[in-house]
Amino acid sequence: MSIINNIRSYILDEEFKITYLNNRINIVNYDSIGHFDNNKVLINYDDKRITIKGNNLVVSKLMNNEVLIEGVISNIEFR
Repeated sequence: MSIINNIRSYILDEEFKITYLNNRINIVNYDSIGHFDNNKVLINYDDKRITIKGNNLVVSKLMNNEVLIEGVISNIEFR
């Protein structure tokens, strides 16, 4: 039963997560994208905001609850 519970927990995971690796930011379970251009991206979640600044920022994956942003990232700000 533990394996089934682990799979179910993974599939139904609704926790906000952000992962940064090699000038890529993957954000899961966000609420909305407030602003997007090639120098700044604003992501809203749970009455909070993440500001991502850099150069040549592009959304390479956009799904209902997941976004992948790539580019030369210079700053990530949590508010």
